[in-house]
Amino acid sequence: MRIAIIGRTEMLYESIDLLTKAKHEVCLIFTAKESPEYTKKAEDFKILADKLGIPYHCSAQINKKEYIEELKALNLDLGISMNYINVISKEVVNSFRLGVLNAHAGDLPKYRGNACQAWALINGEEKIGLCIHQMVGGELDSGDIISRDYLVVNINTKVTEVIKWMDNRIPNLFLDAANKLSENSKYVLEVQSKDPKDILRGYPRKPEDGKINWKDSAETILRLINACNKPFYGAFCDYEGKEIKIWDAELLEDGENFLAIPGQVAHCDRVTGSVTVICGEGKLKINEIEIDGQVSTPIKQIKSIRKDSNRRHFSCLSYQKTLSV
Repeated sequence: MRIAIIGRTEMLYESIDLLTKAKHEVCLIFTAKESPEYTKKAEDFKILADKLGIPYHCSAQINKKEYIEELKALNLDLGISMNYINVISKEVVNSFRLGVLNAHAGDLPKYRGNACQAWALINGEEKIGLCIHQMVGGELDSGDIISRDYLVVNINTKVTEVIKWMDNRIPNLFLDAANKLSENSKYVLEVQSKDPKDILRGYPRKPEDGKINWKDSAETILRLINACNKPFYGAFCDYEGKEIKIWDAELLEDGENFLAIPGQVAHCDRVTGSVTVICGEGKLKINEIEIDGQVSTPIKQIKSIRKDSNRRHFSCLSYQKTLSV
Protein backbone atom coordinates (compact mmCIF):
# COMPACT_ATOMS: atom_id res chain seq x y z
CA MET A 1 0.00 0.00 0.00
CA ARG A 2 1.00 3.61 -0.56
CA ILE A 3 1.31 5.17 2.89
CA ALA A 4 1.92 8.64 4.35
CA ILE A 5 3.42 9.07 7.82
CA ILE A 6 1.90 11.84 9.93
CA GLY A 7 3.13 12.81 13.40
CA ARG A 8 6.00 12.47 15.83
CA THR A 9 7.78 10.14 18.32
CA GLU A 10 10.40 7.44 17.98
CA MET A 11 7.64 4.82 17.76
CA LEU A 12 6.32 6.35 14.55
CA TYR A 13 9.88 6.62 13.25
CA GLU A 14 10.47 2.89 13.85
CA SER A 15 7.16 2.09 12.17
CA ILE A 16 8.51 3.42 8.88
CA ASP A 17 11.24 0.77 8.85
CA LEU A 18 8.79 -2.08 9.53
CA LEU A 19 6.33 -0.89 6.90
CA THR A 20 8.97 -0.57 4.19
CA LYS A 21 10.45 -3.98 5.02
CA ALA A 22 6.96 -5.44 4.63
CA LYS A 23 6.84 -3.99 1.09
CA HIS A 24 4.48 -1.13 1.88
CA GLU A 25 5.53 2.08 0.12
CA VAL A 26 6.05 5.09 2.38
CA CYS A 27 5.43 8.07 0.10
CA LEU A 28 5.50 11.11 2.41
CA ILE A 29 6.54 12.14 5.93
CA PHE A 30 4.64 14.96 7.62
CA THR A 31 5.89 15.81 11.12
CA ALA A 32 5.99 18.75 13.54
CA LYS A 33 8.30 20.08 16.25
CA GLU A 34 9.03 17.38 18.78
CA SER A 35 8.25 17.42 22.51
CA PRO A 36 11.27 17.55 24.87
CA GLU A 37 10.99 13.88 25.91
CA TYR A 38 11.10 12.52 22.34
CA THR A 39 14.33 10.81 21.30
CA LYS A 40 13.58 11.24 17.58
CA LYS A 41 13.48 14.86 16.46
CA ALA A 42 11.97 16.48 13.39
CA GLU A 43 15.45 16.54 11.85
CA ASP A 44 15.67 12.73 12.16
CA PHE A 45 12.46 12.41 10.14
CA LYS A 46 13.87 14.78 7.53
CA ILE A 47 17.03 12.73 7.18
CA LEU A 48 14.96 9.58 6.75
CA ALA A 49 12.72 11.23 4.15
CA ASP A 50 15.80 12.33 2.20
CA LYS A 51 17.14 8.78 2.39
CA LEU A 52 13.86 7.40 1.02
CA GLY A 53 13.66 10.17 -1.58
CA ILE A 54 10.16 11.25 -0.57
CA PRO A 55 8.49 14.59 0.27
CA TYR A 56 8.91 15.91 3.82
CA HIS A 57 7.09 18.63 5.76
CA CYS A 58 7.53 19.90 9.30
CA SER A 59 4.46 21.94 10.12
CA ALA A 60 1.52 22.16 12.50
CA GLN A 61 -0.73 23.08 9.54
CA ILE A 62 -1.46 19.80 7.74
CA ASN A 63 -5.09 20.93 7.34
CA LYS A 64 -4.09 23.74 4.95
CA LYS A 65 -5.47 23.51 1.44
CA GLU A 66 -2.07 23.26 -0.21
CA TYR A 67 -1.11 20.20 1.86
CA ILE A 68 -4.47 18.51 1.24
CA GLU A 69 -4.00 18.99 -2.49
CA GLU A 70 -0.54 17.43 -2.27
CA LEU A 71 -1.93 14.41 -0.39
CA LYS A 72 -4.61 13.89 -3.04
CA ALA A 73 -2.08 14.14 -5.84
CA LEU A 74 0.02 11.36 -4.31
CA ASN A 75 -2.87 8.87 -4.66
CA LEU A 76 -2.34 7.42 -1.18
CA ASP A 77 -4.03 4.36 0.29
CA LEU A 78 -3.45 4.91 3.98
CA GLY A 79 -2.17 7.39 6.54
CA ILE A 80 -0.27 6.26 9.65
CA SER A 81 -0.46 8.86 12.42
CA MET A 82 0.77 9.28 15.98
CA ASN A 83 1.08 12.33 18.25
CA TYR A 84 0.55 14.90 15.54
CA ILE A 85 0.38 18.33 17.11
CA ASN A 86 -3.18 19.21 15.97
CA VAL A 87 -6.49 17.46 15.28
CA ILE A 88 -6.53 16.21 11.69
CA SER A 89 -9.44 17.42 9.56
CA LYS A 90 -11.99 15.43 7.58
CA GLU A 91 -10.48 16.77 4.37
CA VAL A 92 -7.10 15.26 5.24
CA VAL A 93 -8.59 11.90 6.28
CA ASN A 94 -10.68 11.76 3.12
CA SER A 95 -7.53 12.26 1.03
CA PHE A 96 -6.66 8.60 1.66
CA ARG A 97 -8.47 5.65 0.08
CA LEU A 98 -8.58 3.79 3.41
CA GLY A 99 -8.39 6.76 5.75
CA VAL A 100 -5.84 7.38 8.49
CA LEU A 101 -4.80 5.05 11.32
CA ASN A 102 -3.85 6.49 14.69
CA ALA A 103 -1.98 4.88 17.60
CA HIS A 104 -3.57 5.68 20.93
CA ALA A 105 -2.21 4.69 24.35
CA GLY A 106 -5.58 4.12 25.94
CA ASP A 107 -8.22 1.41 26.06
CA LEU A 108 -10.71 3.07 23.75
CA PRO A 109 -13.37 4.32 24.18
CA LYS A 110 -12.16 4.69 27.76
CA TYR A 111 -9.11 6.91 28.16
CA ARG A 112 -9.46 9.14 25.16
CA GLY A 113 -7.36 12.30 25.06
CA ASN A 114 -4.01 13.03 26.67
CA ALA A 115 -1.63 11.49 29.20
CA CYS A 116 -3.72 8.31 29.25
CA GLN A 117 -0.90 6.08 30.54
CA ALA A 118 -0.32 8.40 33.51
CA TRP A 119 -4.02 8.74 34.27
CA ALA A 120 -4.47 4.96 34.12
CA LEU A 121 -1.63 4.43 36.62
CA ILE A 122 -2.99 7.13 38.93
CA ASN A 123 -6.47 5.56 38.74
CA GLY A 124 -5.15 2.13 39.68
CA GLU A 125 -6.09 0.32 36.48
CA GLU A 126 -5.05 -3.32 36.22
CA LYS A 127 -4.12 -3.05 32.54
CA ILE A 128 -3.32 -0.32 30.03
CA GLY A 129 -4.74 -0.53 26.52
CA LEU A 130 -3.04 0.33 23.26
CA CYS A 131 -5.22 0.78 20.17
CA ILE A 132 -4.73 1.33 16.47
CA HIS A 133 -7.95 2.93 15.26
CA GLN A 134 -9.40 4.58 12.19
CA MET A 135 -9.41 8.35 12.63
CA VAL A 136 -12.60 10.37 12.29
CA GLY A 137 -11.62 13.74 10.83
CA GLY A 138 -12.02 16.64 13.22
CA GLU A 139 -12.58 14.37 16.23
CA LEU A 140 -10.37 13.10 19.04
CA ASP A 141 -9.66 9.34 19.33
CA SER A 142 -12.89 8.31 17.60
CA GLY A 143 -13.22 5.64 14.95
CA ASP A 144 -13.28 1.86 14.68
CA ILE A 145 -10.49 -0.16 16.30
CA ILE A 146 -8.31 -2.20 13.94
CA SER A 147 -5.67 -3.61 16.32
CA ARG A 148 -5.32 -3.67 20.11
CA ASP A 149 -3.02 -4.95 22.85
CA TYR A 150 -2.83 -4.71 26.65
CA LEU A 151 -0.10 -4.38 29.28
CA VAL A 152 -0.87 -5.73 32.75
CA VAL A 153 0.18 -3.17 35.39
CA ASN A 154 0.14 -2.81 39.19
CA ILE A 155 0.91 -0.19 41.83
CA ASN A 156 4.67 -0.56 41.24
CA THR A 157 4.52 -0.06 37.45
CA LYS A 158 6.26 3.12 36.29
CA VAL A 159 5.18 5.07 33.23
CA THR A 160 8.76 4.45 32.04
CA GLU A 161 7.94 0.75 31.67
CA VAL A 162 4.68 1.52 29.89
CA ILE A 163 6.43 3.73 27.34
CA LYS A 164 9.10 1.07 26.75
CA TRP A 165 6.34 -1.46 26.08
CA MET A 166 4.66 1.00 23.71
CA ASP A 167 7.97 1.56 21.93
CA ASN A 168 8.10 -2.14 21.13
CA ARG A 169 4.43 -2.74 20.36
CA ILE A 170 3.25 0.29 18.38
CA PRO A 171 5.33 -0.26 15.22
CA ASN A 172 4.21 -3.90 15.13
CA LEU A 173 0.56 -2.99 15.72
CA PHE A 174 0.73 -0.40 12.91
CA LEU A 175 2.11 -3.07 10.60
CA ASP A 176 -0.54 -5.55 11.73
CA ALA A 177 -3.31 -3.03 11.05
CA ALA A 178 -1.90 -2.06 7.65
CA ASN A 179 -1.64 -5.72 6.64
CA LYS A 180 -5.22 -6.43 7.74
CA LEU A 181 -6.58 -3.50 5.73
CA SER A 182 -4.45 -4.48 2.75
CA GLU A 183 -6.09 -7.92 2.79
CA ASN A 184 -9.58 -6.64 3.63
CA SER A 185 -10.31 -2.94 3.23
CA LYS A 186 -13.41 -3.26 5.45
CA TYR A 187 -11.71 -5.07 8.33
CA VAL A 188 -12.73 -3.88 11.83
CA LEU A 189 -11.71 -5.49 15.14
CA GLU A 190 -14.27 -3.53 17.15
CA VAL A 191 -16.72 -0.73 16.43
CA GLN A 192 -15.92 1.92 19.01
CA SER A 193 -18.80 2.95 21.25
CA LYS A 194 -20.15 6.47 20.89
CA ASP A 195 -22.14 6.31 24.12
CA PRO A 196 -20.90 9.11 26.45
CA LYS A 197 -21.11 6.80 29.49
CA ASP A 198 -18.43 4.57 27.92
CA ILE A 199 -16.04 7.46 27.24
CA LEU A 200 -13.45 8.82 29.67
CA ARG A 201 -11.52 11.89 28.51
CA GLY A 202 -8.01 12.52 29.81
CA TYR A 203 -6.70 16.08 29.75
CA PRO A 204 -3.01 17.03 29.53
CA ARG A 205 -0.84 16.83 32.63
CA LYS A 206 1.68 19.59 33.42
CA PRO A 207 4.93 19.32 35.41
CA GLU A 208 3.34 21.08 38.38
CA ASP A 209 0.71 18.33 38.57
CA GLY A 210 3.43 16.12 40.03
CA LYS A 211 3.57 18.01 43.33
CA ILE A 212 3.21 15.57 46.22
CA ASN A 213 0.72 16.15 49.00
CA TRP A 214 1.93 14.05 51.92
CA LYS A 215 -1.57 14.15 53.41
CA ASP A 216 -2.59 11.72 50.67
CA SER A 217 -2.32 7.99 51.28
CA ALA A 218 0.97 6.20 50.61
CA GLU A 219 -0.73 4.30 47.79
CA THR A 220 -1.96 7.52 46.14
CA ILE A 221 1.48 9.12 46.38
CA LEU A 222 3.24 6.04 44.99
CA ARG A 223 0.91 5.99 42.00
CA LEU A 224 1.70 9.67 41.39
CA ILE A 225 5.46 9.05 41.61
CA ASN A 226 5.21 6.22 39.09
CA ALA A 227 2.87 8.12 36.75
CA CYS A 228 5.20 11.17 36.66
CA ASN A 229 8.38 9.12 36.21
CA LYS A 230 10.99 9.37 33.46
CA PRO A 231 10.99 10.63 30.77
CA PHE A 232 8.62 13.15 32.36
CA TYR A 233 9.34 15.85 34.94
CA GLY A 234 8.89 13.68 38.01
CA ALA A 235 6.86 13.84 41.23
CA PHE A 236 8.33 16.37 43.64
CA CYS A 237 8.11 18.10 47.01
CA ASP A 238 10.14 20.60 49.04
CA TYR A 239 12.94 19.68 51.44
CA GLU A 240 14.90 22.37 53.29
CA GLY A 241 13.98 24.97 50.70
CA LYS A 242 14.95 22.84 47.70
CA GLU A 243 12.86 20.89 45.23
CA ILE A 244 13.33 17.16 45.65
CA LYS A 245 12.19 14.77 42.92
CA ILE A 246 11.35 11.22 43.87
CA TRP A 247 12.10 8.63 41.19
CA ASP A 248 11.71 5.38 43.06
CA ALA A 249 9.61 4.42 46.07
CA GLU A 250 7.62 1.53 47.51
CA LEU A 251 4.92 0.94 50.06
CA LEU A 252 6.17 0.06 53.55
CA GLU A 253 3.92 -2.07 55.69
CA ASP A 254 5.74 -2.63 58.99
CA GLY A 255 2.68 -3.09 61.20
CA GLU A 256 3.66 -0.17 63.45
CA ASN A 257 1.00 1.85 65.26
CA PHE A 258 2.18 5.46 65.19
CA LEU A 259 1.36 9.11 65.66
CA ALA A 260 3.00 11.48 63.20
CA ILE A 261 2.52 14.43 60.85
CA PRO A 262 2.29 13.66 57.11
CA GLY A 263 5.65 14.40 55.52
CA GLN A 264 7.77 13.48 58.55
CA VAL A 265 10.86 11.40 57.90
CA ALA A 266 10.39 8.39 60.18
CA HIS A 267 13.49 6.32 59.43
CA CYS A 268 16.84 6.61 57.67
CA ASP A 269 18.30 3.28 56.52
CA ARG A 270 22.07 3.58 56.36
CA VAL A 271 22.42 0.15 54.72
CA THR A 272 20.08 0.66 51.73
CA GLY A 273 20.26 4.47 51.66
CA SER A 274 16.47 4.74 51.75
CA VAL A 275 14.29 6.88 54.01
CA THR A 276 10.77 6.25 55.24
CA VAL A 277 8.21 9.05 55.07
CA ILE A 278 4.89 9.26 56.88
CA CYS A 279 1.85 9.78 54.66
CA GLY A 280 -1.75 10.67 55.42
CA GLU A 281 -2.35 6.94 55.48
CA GLY A 282 0.58 4.53 55.70
CA LYS A 283 4.28 4.94 55.02
CA LEU A 284 6.38 5.24 51.89
CA LYS A 285 9.94 4.01 51.51
CA ILE A 286 11.89 6.39 49.27
CA ASN A 287 14.75 4.72 47.38
CA GLU A 288 15.95 7.27 44.82
CA ILE A 289 15.75 11.05 44.66
CA GLU A 290 17.11 13.98 42.68
CA ILE A 291 18.19 17.36 44.06
CA ASP A 292 19.89 20.05 41.95
CA GLY A 293 20.17 17.62 39.05
CA GLN A 294 21.98 15.00 41.12
CA VAL A 295 20.35 11.57 41.44
CA SER A 296 21.21 9.66 44.60
CA THR A 297 19.87 7.66 47.49
CA PRO A 298 17.94 9.85 49.97
CA ILE A 299 20.35 9.18 52.84
CA LYS A 300 22.94 11.39 51.14
CA GLN A 301 20.64 14.37 51.64
CA ILE A 302 18.47 13.37 54.60
CA LYS A 303 20.77 12.27 57.43
CA SER A 304 18.43 11.99 60.38
CA ILE A 305 14.84 12.29 61.61
CA ARG A 306 16.11 14.70 64.28
CA LYS A 307 16.37 18.48 64.00
CA ASP A 308 19.82 19.75 63.09
CA SER A 309 20.13 23.40 64.13
CA ASN A 310 23.03 23.90 61.73
CA ARG A 311 20.99 23.04 58.66
CA ARG A 312 17.91 24.52 57.05
CA HIS A 313 14.73 22.54 57.11
CA PHE A 314 11.21 23.08 55.82
CA SER A 315 9.44 22.53 59.13
CA CYS A 316 9.71 20.42 62.25
CA LEU A 317 7.51 19.07 64.99
CA SER A 318 8.99 17.56 68.10
CA TYR A 319 12.37 17.96 66.41
CA GLN A 320 11.48 15.77 63.44
CA LYS A 321 12.20 16.80 59.86
CA THR A 322 9.21 17.13 57.57
CA LEU A 323 8.90 17.03 53.79
CA SER A 324 6.56 19.80 52.73
CA VAL A 325 3.00 19.29 51.58
